[in-house]
Amino acid sequence: MSVRPLADRVMVKTLDAGEVKKGGIIIPDTAKEKPQEGEIIEVGPGRMTEDGKKIDLEVKKGDKILYGKYSGTEISLNGDEFLIMRESDILAVVTG
Repeated sequence: MSVRPLADRVMVKTLDAGEVKKGGIIIPDTAKEKPQEGEIIEVGPGRMTEDGKKIDLEVKKGDKILYGKYSGTEISLNGDEFLIMRESDILAVVTG
């Protein structure tokens, strides 16, 4: 099954920071913070203005991004976890 976001939405695969250890203590999954970095897997076609003009998205497939902690809607597809969010929920594109 494939998913194509609509309008100004993007589909993001979260990038896990790995298991975090502080002072030799292993933090359980339930206590870890949600990741806030991801890679764009799919993008929508863009949004339409009130006068019918299409505005393309500023981000593209493959961009690594930073997003708000509680942004987007979580979905599970073929055993993988993804987020679908609006382009406006994206805080920055990570370069370098």
